[in-house]
Amino acid sequence: MPHRQPFTTLCRAAARPTATARIDLHIHTTHSDGSYTPAQVVDLARRSGLTALAITDHDTLGAVPEARCAAKGTDLEIIPAVEISTEFHEHELHLLVYVVDPENPRLAAALQRLRAHREERFWDMVGRLRACGVSLPAEDLNTHVQVTSLGRLHLAKLLVRARRVASVREAFHRYLGDRGRVTVPKVRLPVQEAIALVREAGGVASWAHPGARCTQATLAELRGWGLGAVEVEYPACRPGWRRILRSLAAELGLGVTGGSDCHGPGNFRREVGACGVTVLELEALRDRAGL
Repeated sequence: MPHRQPFTTLCRAAARPTATARIDLHIHTTHSDGSYTPAQVVDLARRSGLTALAITDHDTLGAVPEARCAAKGTDLEIIPAVEISTEFHEHELHLLVYVVDPENPRLAAALQRLRAHREERFWDMVGRLRACGVSLPAEDLNTHVQVTSLGRLHLAKLLVRARRVASVREAFHRYLGDRGRVTVPKVRLPVQEAIALVREAGGVASWAHPGARCTQATLAELRGWGLGAVEVEYPACRPGWRRILRSLAAELGLGVTGGSDCHGPGNFRREVGACGVTVLELEALRDRAGL
């Protein structure tokens, strides 16, 4: 595509860190279900010695301009990224998407549709809570609707704030779990369609925090559709499973990604910079972009 080369050149323009540099490729902010603002993420990344980071908010690239503004004048590189909810064999699969062109119209339109469905779902669940006798203050609801990409976690936190439950865990257990009494199914893009959009936007897609359904066969199927990488470094990934994932990636010629999956303070295993990849792994990922 004509836009790819200039955009890739732009992404590579930051100063090159060493091969052992720490790069966190999975972070969430207040634009989706994180507690840190983009500026706070940038500050934490610099304090922890990161040389590059990717904010991967759910279904939105909205944090990228703010993060780049906060990082201006520093050596910290902000990689344009997003986490997209997709459907794969009737199961949810999250795609981490990197080095995409944020201005690509078809990708932007698809993400906007997903965010619109998120907002509709949010209000549907508020209505179901009300039907169960659980009401929430209007001022709190109106404040949260300003979030770019709404999700169940926002509603769980509102329930805690309104003292309807004692914790986020209880909110999910009583109301918002996958089979919860007020949960509304999330609209998801077919994974094949999502990967095609990513490739058209000059980016590369990685399977986020893959679990037991990640096998050589499923990875090979996704690679056939254009999947470029698999996440192998993340907080819940045990050493044995990490070795298996790296081996599968090598066998299938896929890149590797990794990151803290940070959503805010309170979990040291998921703080900014807790997991990540090296610059060599990031460069290999870039080389796959737009192929």
